[in-house]
Amino acid sequence: MEVKFYHQIDDTLLKFAVVFARYQGKWVYCRHKDRDTYEAPGGHRELGESIEMAAKRELYEETGAVEYDIKPICVYSVEGKTRVNESGDESFGKLFYAEIYRFEELPGYEIEEVRFFKDLPQELTYPLIQPVLLKKLQENNYVKEG
Repeated sequence: MEVKFYHQIDDTLLKFAVVFARYQGKWVYCRHKDRDTYEAPGGHRELGESIEMAAKRELYEETGAVEYDIKPICVYSVEGKTRVNESGDESFGKLFYAEIYRFEELPGYEIEEVRFFKDLPQELTYPLIQPVLLKKLQENNYVKEG
């Protein structure tokens, strides 16, 4: 599994949006109804949707966040087989950071629960990817460790 970072690529290659979000100083993580692990909000870009729209939609659908500041951080890619990429070919996404101020009720989609963590949870859905993305945020002073 290899995670790479880019300043920019052709927009049509961006398939995923991942949002590392904080609320009252803690990380916001979701647990899918079909899993026992946690992940940062995010998901696939839908047809006709900008990657920024995808990030905002996923943030709402997976957390219920309705008031927040969100900003793009960088483009990343993952090479290697994952649950959402069976081919293992390089796939591209955009990393975002959000500061959440208010939630509404969690929409009844695929997320079972939202939890807040001081640090990365031990039970990650993507343990080889999410820590690398979080480290990128910290290296660029978007958020401080701890």
